[in-house]
Amino acid sequence: MSAVTASTSRPMSATRSRAINLSRWAVHITLFVLAVIWLVPTVGLLITSFRPRDAIAASGWWTAFAPARFTLENYALVLNSQGMGDSFINSFKITLPSTLFPIFFASLAGYALAWIEFKGRNLLLMIIIALLVIPIQTTLVPVLRLFNQFGINGSFAGIWLAHTAYGMPFAIYLLRNFFASLPRELMESAKIDGATEWTIFFRIVLPLSVPAIASLAIFQFMWVWNDLLLALIFMSDPVNQPVTVRIQAMLGTYATEWHLMSAAAFISMSVPLLVFFALQRYFVTGLTAGAVKQ
Repeated sequence: MSAVTASTSRPMSATRSRAINLSRWAVHITLFVLAVIWLVPTVGLLITSFRPRDAIAASGWWTAFAPARFTLENYALVLNSQGMGDSFINSFKITLPSTLFPIFFASLAGYALAWIEFKGRNLLLMIIIALLVIPIQTTLVPVLRLFNQFGINGSFAGIWLAHTAYGMPFAIYLLRNFFASLPRELMESAKIDGATEWTIFFRIVLPLSVPAIASLAIFQFMWVWNDLLLALIFMSDPVNQPVTVRIQAMLGTYATEWHLMSAAAFISMSVPLLVFFALQRYFVTGLTAGAVKQ
């Protein structure tokens, strides 16, 4: 009887192993196809940004190497003549504080909502979650009037405040879920040893939450860097306008100048790509950790 069972289990296990391998290959092939589909427009934009104007008009980017004709004049013209260099610096001035402020304040709020008992904590959390579904567009007019009253419309302080406020609900929700998944025994042991809430937050919670904070930094950085709506509304001063507004303004004058538009577009997208690839090893971990309560 045992010999018969062993003989039937071997083919079943071999069949199961074969099915698992096939499913893995199917997943890998699907991911590879999706990656190629995503990369082809990016590669085409990169190649086009280095081609002369007459070459772009004569042939497609896939023929750029037969023969190879490339130039850096497109980037030099965009950065110097079209004001893209100053806008590039303005984007950093807007994006870096607008990324750091929400992370700092949301980490404090997320820790309080996860580990500090106070009256109305669950109600406050529900209100924060409800704010996630409110369209930003419904708040633009009252916020703009408020900024005009305080005289901060068109300034960096105003756009920092706007991006911080709009990014807080998601940031608090993400970090609170991650903080709540940390072992309770770790917090209780620290309190028994005499650690204060500030010590626990800075010495234990933050070092363990690097993946979640990195994921939030990717989301917030990309959202602020690629933002056009808030920049158009709250950055009325042309001197302080970011890359996205400059590219939008160039569309009216240089819409058919593909050598200039492709160079400007790749300048804009290069920084988010670098940030994502630099922090990608934390990305999935930060998203999935805290999804299941431990």
